Amino acid sequence: MSRDATPRSVANRPTVLFLCVHNAGRSQMAAGWMRHLAGDRVVIFSGGSEPAANVNPMAVAAMAEVGIDLTGLVPGAWSYEAVRSADVVVTMGCGDACPVFPGKRYEDWELTDPAGEPIEVVRVVRDDIEQLVRSLMASLGVTASA
Repeated sequence: MSRDATPRSVANRPTVLFLCVHNAGRSQMAAGWMRHLAGDRVVIFSGGSEPAANVNPMAVAAMAEVGIDLTGLVPGAWSYEAVRSADVVVTMGCGDACPVFPGKRYEDWELTDPAGEPIEVVRVVRDDIEQLVRSLMASLGVTASA
């Protein structure tokens, strides 16, 4: 299970859930960016509707280039508890497989799926995700620390 798969109730900190189908690329990179930029000021977890066996090695390599370590992460499934405890649910290409709960704030980020893509494409996805994470943080009133 991803180290981000279990929600944690923490007062006065927004909780963000990043979802994609396999929890192996986009959602892991988004969670990595959020951890890097927000530190412990945001509770972060991620999951997938059909978790892969491993995190995409190109995603790991692309994130390592910017100093963010995704090694050792294992894709995990989202849980109803995770969705219920999230202030914001960010979906990335999971369509109807992603859960929808009334009253939750949802954002759908349209991003290229990095699965099977060369590092040059994954870098573009990584950089797009960084900008989206920064915008999300600003909307939550969280200033980037990096």
